[in-house]
Amino acid sequence: MRKALGVLGFVLVALLLPSAASRAASNPKMMTEYGKSRPPIGYVLFCKRGADECKSQNGKAERVKLTDGVWNEINQVNQFVNSAIKPASDMDTYKTKEYWAYPTSVGDCEDYVLLKKKLLMQLGFRADELLITVLLDENGEGHAVLSVLASNADYILDNRRTEILSADQSTYTFLKRQSQLDPTQWMSLRKTDTQVVVSSQSK
Repeated sequence: MRKALGVLGFVLVALLLPSAASRAASNPKMMTEYGKSRPPIGYVLFCKRGADECKSQNGKAERVKLTDGVWNEINQVNQFVNSAIKPASDMDTYKTKEYWAYPTSVGDCEDYVLLKKKLLMQLGFRADELLITVLLDENGEGHAVLSVLASNADYILDNRRTEILSADQSTYTFLKRQSQLDPTQWMSLRKTDTQVVVSSQSK
C-alpha cells in the first residue's frame, strides 16, 4: 500500500511540474514561438543560391551546452566579424534593396549574421543552435541578429554592439526567426505575425 501511494505521489508530482517545453516558454531569457511565419525574401533568394546554413539538421532541435570554452568561441566570432566588416547598405554594395550574402569587407546586418553563423558552424556548432532572427529596433526599423540558443538563454549576436545580451536584456522587439527543425521555415515571435523587410537601412 505504501509503495502504491509512493508511486501515485510521484505521478502526481510529475503531472504538476511544468514540462521542459513549458519551462522554456516561461523563461524570459528565451524567446517564445507562436507559429509559422513567412521567411524574409532575401533569405529565400540566398538559399536558392545554395548554402550550408539552409540545410536541415535531420530534425534536431537542441541547445548549446554553455561552457567557458564555448562562450569564448561565441564572443571571439562576434567580435571578429563586427570589427572585420564595415557597415554598408545593399544598395551601395549590390545596387539592390535586399540581397543577403557573405560579406568580405562590407555588409549590412543580415550579412554580419550569415558570416557569424558560418564561422560558428565551422567551429562545430549546429545550424539548429544558431538562428537568424528578425526584429524591430528602438526606432521601429527592421534589423537582423543571430540568436545562439543555449541551455539557459537565447543570446543575441548583434553587429551594433560587442556585448552579447540574453533575450530579456535586449530592448528590441523580436518578430521572427528560423525554425530549429528546418532552417528554411520561420517561426513568429509575436502572437500576431508581422511582416517586415530587413532593408538596406539596417546596417
